[in-house]
Amino acid sequence: MRPPLLIKNALRVATMDDAGTELEGADILIKGRVILAVGKNLESDDAHILDARGCVVIPGMVNTHHHLCQTLTRATPAAQNAKLFDWLVYHYQVWRHLTPEYAALGAQVGLGELLLTGCTTSTDHTYLYPRGLTGLVDAQIEAARSLGIRFCPTRGSMSVGASQGGLPPDDCTEPEEDILRDCERLVKEHHDKGPYGMIQIGLAPCAPFSVSTGLMKETAHMARRLGVRMHTHLCETLDEERYCLDKYKLRPIDFLESLGWMDSNVWLAHMVHVNDEEIRRLAKARVGIAHCPSSNLRLGSGVPPVRRYLDAGVAVGLAVDGSASNDTSDMLGEVRQTMLVHRVKSGVASMPAREALRMATRGGAAVIGRDDIGMIAAGKAADLAIFDVNRLDYAGSAGDPVASLLFCGAGHRTKWTIVNGHIVVENGALKNLDEAEATRKANAACLDLLRKAGAIA
Repeated sequence: MRPPLLIKNALRVATMDDAGTELEGADILIKGRVILAVGKNLESDDAHILDARGCVVIPGMVNTHHHLCQTLTRATPAAQNAKLFDWLVYHYQVWRHLTPEYAALGAQVGLGELLLTGCTTSTDHTYLYPRGLTGLVDAQIEAARSLGIRFCPTRGSMSVGASQGGLPPDDCTEPEEDILRDCERLVKEHHDKGPYGMIQIGLAPCAPFSVSTGLMKETAHMARRLGVRMHTHLCETLDEERYCLDKYKLRPIDFLESLGWMDSNVWLAHMVHVNDEEIRRLAKARVGIAHCPSSNLRLGSGVPPVRRYLDAGVAVGLAVDGSASNDTSDMLGEVRQTMLVHRVKSGVASMPAREALRMATRGGAAVIGRDDIGMIAAGKAADLAIFDVNRLDYAGSAGDPVASLLFCGAGHRTKWTIVNGHIVVENGALKNLDEAEATRKANAACLDLLRKAGAIA
């Protein structure tokens, strides 16, 4: 049994509890994987002590949507100025050359960057399995375990290729019976449904333009039978809206409801183009939303009505999205982006710093159906992000050190990141990954994928 961990004398602890409690000069005592106590003058004779003077402590953030394999294809030249459908068509030619080894490498890089920027739980949505390739999610899970991050991957899928009117090439789709078989296998082999579970699996057909209605319905039946959550992209672009109207004679949310997906075990990525009546229906069904501001801006997809979602009672979490559409896994940077973009969308007072932070913590936990993370309190998982604000890039922000995390700061790395009671980032460096070696391998993999796609000589 490892000794307790005692965080001492934090400048400010933002608990993200229901009252929004913030403590000055506070301590946090951790035993095993659980927070034991939060307060002042805490003691433990055998504890390992972290001196947090000059530091702001927040709950570990929750990333609610990612495509980790895309980390190897950031800033690809031919897709830098493309809208979503064109961007996808180009990248399918690159991603069709993925391997389990590359999936693991992409996960190391993307999840490592998330840990460095204060994220302690990440989801993922791997949906492209070239030529029926298996083992991509398994490889990502092993990478997550080696890094020490809490991981909630979803088994994605595409079953309708170009020859059937879908968007992806046929060799990037799979037979639906194979998809469902692998979904069930992953849940049975990896899903930890208990409290503080480090690996939890979800099921995630890609989008209305790449799967059949039958697969969407069968996935919903399986998810309910196995007791897991389900996820997909929806309402991301007007192109998608037109596709649903032309093919199904329904708006995307009406189409989703027809498939049995308007349910409390569902969360949806993007949700940019909706109306007020649809927002009310989402709230009533308790469907969660993964908001991806940087990706939506990068691809010109639009800015979703997040203020209206929150006011209606819809659970909203934040997400970096795939690292070929952002192109970073900087979680704290995503929170800042959220704060800024909605001041343009819905008014300067519509998105205070703490509301954005709350979406990144409590909001993200709610979206993925967890009540054991996202808050600093006795009995919650020991997942913490500790930022040193006693630095030049925070100088002059002593009046509100919590808000300074978003308003200030040239670099978003934590001093410490703690997951499940383990220190996984220390003094701004990953403890379980050689960053220089991972960078070298990722760049080599990027060039290899581009060459195989004929994108570079």
